[in-house]
Formats: sequence, structure tokens, C-alpha cells
Amino acid sequence: MAPRQWAILGVGTLAASSASAFVAGVAFLLPYLHTETGLSLTAAGALVAMPSVGTALTLVAWGWLVDRAGERIVLVSGSVLTSAALAGALLTPSLSLLAAFFLLAGATSASAASASGRLVVGWFPAQRRGMAMGVRQMSQPLGAAVAAMAMPALAASQGLRAALAVPLAMAVVSAVAALVVVRDPPRPDRHDPASTTLATSPYRASGYLHRIHGVSVLLVLPQALMQSFMLAWLVLGHGWSPVSAGAVVTVAQLLGALGRIVVGVISDRVGSRMTPLRAVAVSVSVGLVALAAAEAFGAPGVVAVALAVIATVLSVADNGLAFTAVAEHAGPHWSGRALGVQNTAQFLALSAITPVFAAGIDRWGYGPVFAGAAVVAALAVPIVPRSDRVR
Repeated sequence: MAPRQWAILGVGTLAASSASAFVAGVAFLLPYLHTETGLSLTAAGALVAMPSVGTALTLVAWGWLVDRAGERIVLVSGSVLTSAALAGALLTPSLSLLAAFFLLAGATSASAASASGRLVVGWFPAQRRGMAMGVRQMSQPLGAAVAAMAMPALAASQGLRAALAVPLAMAVVSAVAALVVVRDPPRPDRHDPASTTLATSPYRASGYLHRIHGVSVLLVLPQALMQSFMLAWLVLGHGWSPVSAGAVVTVAQLLGALGRIVVGVISDRVGSRMTPLRAVAVSVSVGLVALAAAEAFGAPGVVAVALAVIATVLSVADNGLAFTAVAEHAGPHWSGRALGVQNTAQFLALSAITPVFAAGIDRWGYGPVFAGAAVVAALAVPIVPRSDRVR
């Protein structure tokens, strides 16, 4: 592979990591906003939700722009607009304006999701695309890890502005890097009669993309459970200190990032995204059944924690496979919008299921909720398409 292709992959991953660092990092500032600014937990929670709301509202629109204008202009303009919105958030003294800037920055940072995924599919051949998408999908845990390490500590010692300077700096670097390094991959002319099929909607001909979206929504629910409640399970359920529990969660996230690359490489070797995707769905269900059994029967702490880490790693392994399959089937004129739909569906599912899991844990405990998530993952298995379809 040419060095430029790897450089473009690196910039796309950086841009997506920058977006993740902002959206995840704002959530990590919740304790600071509550204790230092006098906001109630409800008000602080609404404030830190603004980036997520902005992202969910604009994913499909950014995908449409990628399809029409190309990846480079979307990455550069999105990163510049995010930098401007974060600069406004950093400088404003008003909490209401801060919420508006958070919403705007979330909306603009969504540009990286579709554009960076499209760069992978456009520049990497099919036999290396799964691995490359696995690298790109590392952006979420890596961005969250950077935010977790830097932003709460900076907020506590230097204030909110210092904390927001972290995603601001990442957005600025992403804009410059995208401008210098990124080039749009070649694509057929949409007006060429030979590419008429590629220019038509991939959703009309079959339910292939609908099934992949459905599988991804089902599998993101166990992911939400493990990512949102693993730390609370360790601290409240098993008596771990927050520091030790945080270390375990960080390790699980980093292993999950590596796992995405591993399953991507496997998909390249077997020449299929659907076969390993089906195997991942089965593995997630089995892993959660084992974790639920360990919780129910009081397994030793080491065993339960090991099973929780395994379940966490498995729960994120499907992301790169599904994204690659969606982009490969949608084609060069529709993959931006299709990836936007994919992201939006998962985002909405995550937002809706988190309070449901919290209520279930509060009423029945962790074991039954782990078992319920295992059932959800099992429901995804028969929905996975039997074979890959590339337009």
C-alpha cells in the first residue's frame, strides 16, 4: 500500500478520535459542572447531552454532503466549524450559550463519522479494507481514553476552559492535517450511463442494508450496557475502588479497540464481512450468558471480572464489520448517507436503552440484565444476511 493511503487513514482516524474526545469528554465533566458551577444533576446532565443531540441530528446530512462534495471538504470544513464552536464554548461566560455551542460542536463534529469511513472504503482494496476499517473504528475508544485522562483533571485544576482546550486542539490539528494530507478517492461519474446502478438508492433493490442496520442496532445494546455500567458494576456490585475499576474499564476499552482490528483482518482473510459478523453476534450472546451465570452463582471476583472484560471486547467487535459492509454495498454515491443512517440508528438506540438498563438494574440487579442483553444479541444472529452483497 502507498504511504499516502496510510497517512489518509491516520488523518481520518484522528478526526474521528477528535469528535469522540469531545462528545465523551463533555460527559466526563459532569461532576465538575455539578459541584463547581452549581448546576443540578439534571441540568448538568442536559448540558453534557447537547453534543450527542447535535451529532444525532446531522449525521445523515453530513453523509449526503460527502456523497455530493467529497470526503476532503467535509473533513476540513467540519473540523474548522468544530474548532470555531469549541472556541466559542471556551470563551463564553453564559451557561445557556455554552449549551448552544455544545450542540453546535456536536453537530459539526459528526462530519468525521461518514467522511472517515468513506476514505477507508475508497482508498483501501477489499482484501485490506476490513483491517483498515478496524483501525478507523479504534477512534472511539482512543478519543474517549484521551478525554478521560485529560479533561476531568484539567477541569479540577485549571477550570472548564482548560478542559475544553483538549478537544479544541485536536479539532484544529485535524483540520490542518485533513487539508494537507487527505485526497478524495476516485469514484465513477454519477452521470456516466455505466454507473446508473450505483447512482440509485441501495435501499430500493433489497433489504440488505436494512438487515445490517437492524443487526447493528441490536448489537449496540449489549455494547451500551457494558460501556455504561461496567464501572458501576465493579464499584457498587463488587466493592472495587473507583480508581481500580477505572483501570479495568480502560483496559477493556483498549482491548476492544484491538479486537476491532483483529475481526477486520479475519474478514479480509475469509473474504466476507457477514460470516465473522454472525460469529461475533453468537459470541456476544454466549459471553453475556456466561457473565450472567457468574453473577447469579457468585463466581469468584477474578472470574467475573475476566468474563466482563471479554464480554466488553466482544460487544464492540461488530462495528467495523458492519460499517465496511454498509459502505461496500451502498457504493461510492450513497455510502455517505448509508453510513449516516447506520450511525444515527445506533446513536438513537444507545440513547434510548441506557435509562432502560438503569431501571432494570435498579429493580432486578445486574445478572438478569446481563441475561436480557444476551437474548438481544441472540436475536441479531438470524438477521445477519447469509452472504455479502457488494454493488
